[in-house]
Amino acid sequence: MIKAILYDLDGVLVDATEWHYESLNNALKEIAGFVINRDEHVATFNGIPTLKKLEILNQQGRLSKDLFDQIWDKKQEKTFEVIKNAASIDANKIRLHKQTSHLKKVCVTNSIRKSALLMLEKTGQLPFMNFVISNEDVSLPKPSSEGYDKAIKKLNLKPDDCMIVEDSPKGFEAAYQTNAHVYEVSGYNEVILDNILSKINYFNLQN
Repeated sequence: MIKAILYDLDGVLVDATEWHYESLNNALKEIAGFVINRDEHVATFNGIPTLKKLEILNQQGRLSKDLFDQIWDKKQEKTFEVIKNAASIDANKIRLHKQTSHLKKVCVTNSIRKSALLMLEKTGQLPFMNFVISNEDVSLPKPSSEGYDKAIKKLNLKPDDCMIVEDSPKGFEAAYQTNAHVYEVSGYNEVILDNILSKINYFNLQN
C-alpha cells in the first residue's frame, strides 16, 4: 500500500529547466565569455548539479577549473534572481497535494537546498512537504539512489510503501535502485492529481 510519494523537483514539481539554463548561461557569459545552446543544455546538462556541469565543460576543454568557484557562486546568485522573478503559485500542484493529504510527501533533488526551498516556497508547495533532501544532504547525487534511500529511511517506511515520481534518465536510475514503485513522467505537466491517483491505485492493486 502506497504511504508516501517521493517527488523529484525540476521537471516534476516545478518547471525549472529554463530557469537553470538562463542562470547558468548568464554566469558563463559574464565570467567565461561563452554560452551553451539550449539543445546541448537539455541533452547533456539538464538535471545534474552545477559543479558537475562545470566539470563536463572542463573535460571538453571549454572551461578552466580556476573559474569554477566564481561561476558556481554567480550561477546560484542568478538562479535565486530568476526564481524570485519567474516562479509563482501553482494551483494544480497545490490541489494535488491537498487531495493526497493522507500520504507523506518528500522532495528529493539534485539542486542545492536554498534554491530547492525557494522554488517550493514560491510555487506554494513547501508547506505540503514533510521534508526535502537536497544535493547537500548526500555524498553522491542522482543517478545514485542515496537521496531516495535516505528519504525512505527517514520516513521509516519500506520501499514497497513508496512511489517515486521522476522525469529524467538519471532520476529513473536512482529511483529503480531503491526497489520502490516508480512513476516515470514525461515532464512537469503530467504531474497532476488524476495521474498520480491513477498510478497509486495501479501500484496498490499489484501488492
